[in-house]
Amino acid sequence: MTGSVAELFFLAFFGLAAIWFGIVVFRTHSMVRSALALLFSQTAIGAMFLVMQAEFLGVLQIMMMATEMSVMALFMVMFMMDPGGMGAMDMSHQKRLSLRAGGVGLLAALAVSWLPDWGPAAINIPSAARQTELLGIELLGRSMFIFESAGLTILTSMIAATMVAIAPRKSGVTHDC
Repeated sequence: MTGSVAELFFLAFFGLAAIWFGIVVFRTHSMVRSALALLFSQTAIGAMFLVMQAEFLGVLQIMMMATEMSVMALFMVMFMMDPGGMGAMDMSHQKRLSLRAGGVGLLAALAVSWLPDWGPAAINIPSAARQTELLGIELLGRSMFIFESAGLTILTSMIAATMVAIAPRKSGVTHDC
């Protein structure tokens, strides 16, 4: 197999895996299994980045999703009434509205991808090392304030969520297990 055929094969494979695991997120009866399916779906997207030789974005996607989904699964086990999915649970809500919204979203995405004239494909693609260098210049240049603000906002929301989740303890009362 030539390089381009192999790349196309793996891109299609990981794309289908991402879609499949995205469907599994809503088909399972366990929040933990849903989190793991979402992790696999997002990891498949990271693998697609790797296939497209965007190594930085691929590794970043995989690392970020592994951490995020692990933390999410842990919090679900701690705070959910039935995290293992032993009881009957439906992961979808407002089915008719969500099906309509999904259909409209699908039609909009297809229209945006098929109708405009996107012009020719990129003729001169920089190497993976140059792409990473250009991304670093972008992140450390005009986008620095946006990323720093987003990071601070995420940290603040994590601290606030933890503070809300912790039940206040009354002084002098001990809790024995």
